[in-house]
Amino acid sequence: MNFEGLDPGLAEYAPAMHSALDPVLDAHLNPSLLQNVELDPEGVALEALPVQESVHIMEGVYSELHSVVAEVGVPVSVSHFDLHEEMLWVGSHGGHATSFFGPALERYSSFQVNGSDDIRQIQSLENGILFLTKNNLKYMARGGLIIFDYLLDENEDMHSLLLTDSSTLLVGGLQNHIIEIDLNTVQETQKYAVETPGVTIMRQTNRFFFCGHTSGKVSLRDLRTFKVEHEFDAFSGSLSDFDVHGNLLAACGFSSRLTGLACDRFLKVYDLRMMRAITPLQVHVDPAFLRFIPTYTSRLAIISQSGQCQFCEPTGLANPADIFHVNPVGPLLMTFDVSASKQALAFGDSEGCVHLWTDSPEPSFNPYSRETEFALPCLVDSLPPLDWSQDLLPLSLIPVPLTTDTLLSDWPAANSAPAPRRAPPVDAEILRTMKKVGFIGYAPNPRTRLRNQIPYRLKESDSEFDSFSQVTESPVGREEEPHLHMVSKKYRKVTIKYSKLGLEDFDFKHYNKTLFAGLEPHIPNAYCNCMIQVLYFLEPVRCLIQNHLCQKEFCLACELGFLFHMLDLSRGDPCQGNNFLRAFRTIPEASALGLILADSDEASGKGNLARLIQRWNRFILTQLHQDMQELEIPQAYRGAGGSSFCSSGDSVIGQLFSCEMENCSLCRCGSETVRASSTLLFTLSYPDDKTGKNYDFAQVLKRSICLDQNTQAWCDTCEKYQPTIQTRNIRHLPDILVINCEVNSSKEADFWRMQAEVAFKMAVKKHGGEISKNKEFALADWKELGSPEGVLVCPSIEELKNVWLPFSIRMKMTKNKGLDVCNWTDGDEMQWGPARAEEEHGVYVYDLMATVVHILDSRTGGSLVAHIKVGETYHQRKEGVTHQQWYLFNDFLIEPIDKHEAVQFDMNWKVPAILYYVKRNLNSRYNLNIKNPIEASVLLAEASLARKQRKTHTTFIPLMLNEMPQIGDLVGLDAEFVTLNEEEAELRSDGTKSTIKPSQMSVARITCVRGQGPNEGIPFIDDYISTQEQVVDYLTQYSGIKPGDLDAKISSKHLTTLKSTYLKLRFLIDIGVKFVGHGLQKDFRVINLMVWQGSFKSLLVRVPKDQVLDTVYLFHMPRKRMISLRFLAWYFLDLKIQGETHDSIEDARTALQLYRKYLELSKNGTEPESFHKVLKGLYEKGRKMDWKVPEPEGQTSPKNAAVFSSVLAL
Repeated sequence: MNFEGLDPGLAEYAPAMHSALDPVLDAHLNPSLLQNVELDPEGVALEALPVQESVHIMEGVYSELHSVVAEVGVPVSVSHFDLHEEMLWVGSHGGHATSFFGPALERYSSFQVNGSDDIRQIQSLENGILFLTKNNLKYMARGGLIIFDYLLDENEDMHSLLLTDSSTLLVGGLQNHIIEIDLNTVQETQKYAVETPGVTIMRQTNRFFFCGHTSGKVSLRDLRTFKVEHEFDAFSGSLSDFDVHGNLLAACGFSSRLTGLACDRFLKVYDLRMMRAITPLQVHVDPAFLRFIPTYTSRLAIISQSGQCQFCEPTGLANPADIFHVNPVGPLLMTFDVSASKQALAFGDSEGCVHLWTDSPEPSFNPYSRETEFALPCLVDSLPPLDWSQDLLPLSLIPVPLTTDTLLSDWPAANSAPAPRRAPPVDAEILRTMKKVGFIGYAPNPRTRLRNQIPYRLKESDSEFDSFSQVTESPVGREEEPHLHMVSKKYRKVTIKYSKLGLEDFDFKHYNKTLFAGLEPHIPNAYCNCMIQVLYFLEPVRCLIQNHLCQKEFCLACELGFLFHMLDLSRGDPCQGNNFLRAFRTIPEASALGLILADSDEASGKGNLARLIQRWNRFILTQLHQDMQELEIPQAYRGAGGSSFCSSGDSVIGQLFSCEMENCSLCRCGSETVRASSTLLFTLSYPDDKTGKNYDFAQVLKRSICLDQNTQAWCDTCEKYQPTIQTRNIRHLPDILVINCEVNSSKEADFWRMQAEVAFKMAVKKHGGEISKNKEFALADWKELGSPEGVLVCPSIEELKNVWLPFSIRMKMTKNKGLDVCNWTDGDEMQWGPARAEEEHGVYVYDLMATVVHILDSRTGGSLVAHIKVGETYHQRKEGVTHQQWYLFNDFLIEPIDKHEAVQFDMNWKVPAILYYVKRNLNSRYNLNIKNPIEASVLLAEASLARKQRKTHTTFIPLMLNEMPQIGDLVGLDAEFVTLNEEEAELRSDGTKSTIKPSQMSVARITCVRGQGPNEGIPFIDDYISTQEQVVDYLTQYSGIKPGDLDAKISSKHLTTLKSTYLKLRFLIDIGVKFVGHGLQKDFRVINLMVWQGSFKSLLVRVPKDQVLDTVYLFHMPRKRMISLRFLAWYFLDLKIQGETHDSIEDARTALQLYRKYLELSKNGTEPESFHKVLKGLYEKGRKMDWKVPEPEGQTSPKNAAVFSSVLAL
């Protein structure tokens, strides 16, 4: 604030002002306020001060609650309510700071901030307090420790500070500039000039930054540029205080009179919407301080220095009845502040006293305050002092109690173990350059450490299961890392190593020697790859999804069906779910559930993968269930047995996964409420038992399905919440039993580990052996423990370790709505007979089909993989054999495994997340025929999404019914793209670039032109693809796409959805047309169409080899460079294309002409030797021209060709 209009005598303070503490005049002062304060011996005795009686506070009316002395006789210069803790901070004119805790104002800390200057402003931060003096900014902890001390220029005279964000501070004063300071680096980052010097008050809203000047003006500045947007000339003399709330600014100050400055009793009020003054507000006190105190209304609190306080509305009239008096010990009030909760007011006077006024008996300073940390009490014994400066001082003089008990540091041998010093990890440069000869490695010395000196650093202890939140970053094939010694190599997270050629030279066959397709992991939110594979290998789900097609733009069922179609046709090459994950990111429920991970979270592993994939599992089943409900269920997919459970309004997903239940609530009054419900999956509920009792998995599963619990619930009979017993009974079992394991903490992990150990011991006893705590069985010893008869093949010891999960479970519905669950083995089937015969009696056997596990890494977190039991139908389609086999699916790594590996969970690094059990003979209950749902109508004319498109702007003519393409017809194809995410790369020490993450492209325009007939060369598809994702680069120079072309509000193009255009291309592929284009590999990859042409590998639909005619490869010699379309058009067709930008119509038409030229030169492929000579001439000419097309005076283009005239005529 500005002190120019105050009494000049206030600047001269006597060294002792204790006489003002007259007990007669100030009877309200509590003597407890002066605890631990040394008074002048000649001053007033504390015993003379009467004790204040208990204060009665009326709710909603401010009254004095407490008063306390900060520093006797030294005026208070500033007061501030802590924004993070329940504390009040007070600064004095002597540079001393004091804090008080809670509404009782108990002294918390007290320390000196500056030896000579007064404290002018205080600002609380999360980790400490900022104190501003004349030319010094000090950041101190709440206990008094200095965090930093920033000295300003000696000529500076600072009065105000403002925290604009968590790390940026503005400091202003009587000079003609404001300084910006970065609190992280403690450095001055910028200096803003102000036109009117003397910034003593600063405020901020979400629109403006306000500066109050000593001249009486208030300037409004832009938050980013700091330029003056508006200025209010509030007072002719000086400004005392101002505050901002909502759209109102209120100020008080001094006006110039003949005798000097006089306090103005009119408050200036301004409307920030119209930037003009409204009616001034006349008050009945001399305003020195004011604050908005918004509660029910936007009321103002106006304070005078004599202690009068008045409340009034800024747009109303002040009422004299609203005035109350603060009784300061000194003659003047010096400071005023309001708490963040608006429940407390603090006043500081000229005698060093602080007065707290509140509107409730137990106020809180902040809406949400954190807990304050208090210092431990200091216990000082009366022991003689010891002089540590004497070297001969015997340490035995230090008293140590004699005890015969065991010291705390003496751990028993059972709870401790010797821990030798760990060997340090080998330098990464040594591992990279090392060459092995036999089992010995040789590497040059990188010279990174001193000779014969190796610093030892003990690693931090392994994290608990509660830190399952990071993702491993160690790919298969990389050198062994010390922290991965437990994790098997095939389970580690795999990454793609990119080269200059992208993915073309990456050997995916090294990771997958099967004919099943993996999924690429570099796409955002590809953590769900393992669950996509699980759903694909559920035969009824796969067939149902592939038969689904609807009109929704972003339908997960449709996109999943397209992805399954690609997985069907792939022969071992990896695929990626770009379109599916794009649709997934647009679902609002996915974002609300926290399933959409940012790129930074995926890279740093902040997401908890185990919980994330379990939430995703529930979400995808619910979403597929809703998508299927929107369409009528085909008759072929009704249950073969006509199950009564699947009603007409339900979906087949509901019939497969849904379990119908009855939830019963029994109140203690005897009333019972029964409510029917259904669930798509169950979550395991573990017993709270630490005794090591043996629990079968079936017991825990039954406990989780038939859940009994006591909870508070509403009772209609009692008409209030009552303790109720809630039970759950099963009415109908699902065909596929989905279980979320919920192993998210060390408690659940210990339960799995304990049950696996118990099961291991029982298995050893079952096979005729006893296991010892200190003995490990050798494999040869284990073979001798088989049954005496030698009938059963005894499993190895490794197969029984860490196994608690059964391969099969048996469920039986009882007559009293109960459920029996038990583990089921092959021996049980021999005893009880096949499960198919028992289904008539409500007995069902479920076989384990898939397990999704979270792979942990002690340093960086983990990844997600799946064990899947692949059925006979999949092997029949891929390999032509009929058998079942367990496989590990780790993104694009696929490897057959032993069935015991699927149920072995070493909780140190392999934690179960999701289990899938399916009923035996499930496939026989459903019609598994797949009918292609895409029809020829997708090629007919459709409306554009663009609002401004006109028919005169149409660049294509849709196909007529008599023009529908047939098998073998030529179609020219070209696509243009935009960039959604830039490429992430790094430069190696040798100067080469290494791609960490490729750029993410999105198709923006797709063009198909007719390849034969009277309208040859005329486009029948020219779709601009609307996108809801932010475009980083439109690549206008190469794509011709301009900002706004993909926006439905302003685009004049034929705008459509990606799904609509994708269906058109899928239909063309399915009927067998031949695509002609240049560089179709990248086009098909980004569109999510899988191409097979030589080394072509791409994504979502497999285009047979004879359906792709790529001019890149037609005019290419082995081991030579690829030639651009522009150079080929100039060399063979004498056409100049791609002048300023690319145009997909022009490129597709040119590719068709080049293909005609190829047939002409090669005589339809009958004279390869003559065409080889043509190619040699092409490459010789290209080297001479440096592969650049000359720029002549007259430039020709395909638009001058005869074929384009027909387009203009049409």
